[in-house]
Amino acid sequence: MIFKPDTKCPCDIREAVNFGERREGYSTDLLLLHYTGMENGEAAEDWLCREDSGVSCHYLVHEDGAVVQMVAEDKRAWHAGKSSWQGIADINSRSIGIEIVNQGHGENYQDFPGPQISAVIALSKDIIERHHIPAQHVLGHSDVAPGRKLDPGEKFPWQQLHENGVGLWVSPAPAVFNGFFQIGDNGEPVAALQAMLSFYGYGVEISGNYDQATHDCIYAFQQHFRQEKVDGIADGATIATLDRLLRALP
Repeated sequence: MIFKPDTKCPCDIREAVNFGERREGYSTDLLLLHYTGMENGEAAEDWLCREDSGVSCHYLVHEDGAVVQMVAEDKRAWHAGKSSWQGIADINSRSIGIEIVNQGHGENYQDFPGPQISAVIALSKDIIERHHIPAQHVLGHSDVAPGRKLDPGEKFPWQQLHENGVGLWVSPAPAVFNGFFQIGDNGEPVAALQAMLSFYGYGVEISGNYDQATHDCIYAFQQHFRQEKVDGIADGATIATLDRLLRALP
C-alpha cells in the first residue's frame, strides 16, 4: 500500500524502491539538501525511483516548484552516501533528504528559479517544525561529504532560506589580506582552524596539517557560507566568517 504524504505542502506521491528502516536509536535531526545534477526533472525523478540506481530521496522539488514525495519520512532513504557530520557516519539514518532539480556544476550550472526556492522553503519549514530540526542542522550534501560532493553548490541561496526561517547563516566577513592557509601549511594555527571546522560538524582530523581533506572542508564551507570566492584556501575572510558562525550557534 502506498504511503500517505507526510507534509502539509501540496505534493504528489511516486514511491521509490530503494529505502529501508532507520537505524535504531537515531532521531531525525538533519535536513539535507541536494541538487539532482541531471539533464531535467523527469530524468531525475525516474532515476530516483529505479532499483538499479541504488539511490532515493524523501522529496524532489521541480523547477516550477512542484513537489514529489518518494519515501516516507519515517524510512531511511538512500541519498547521502558515504558521509559524516559531528562524528556520525550514517547520515541517512538521521536525515530527511530533498533533491532539487538543477543540472549542477559544469557548463549548465544555473541559478535556482524563484518558484522552486519558494517551494523548498515551504517544504523545509514544514519538515523542520514537525521534527524540531535545529537551524545548524540544515545542510548541503557537500557539507557532509566534502571533496566527494559539490551540491547544492555556491549558487544555492542559503541566505534567502535563512531569512525565511530555514537554516543558520551569518553575513560573510569582508575580504582582508592578513595571510592565509593552503595545502602544505602546518602548525598550531592550522590545528586551531581544523578544530573550528570540527566543532561546527565538518569531518576533518585535527592534525595541524593543511591536507586535501582540510582543503575540501574549507571549500564546502565556502560554498555554503562564503559563496563569492570558493577556492579551498582559508583566507582571513573565510576564517572570520567561520568564527562568526560558531558564535551564532545556540
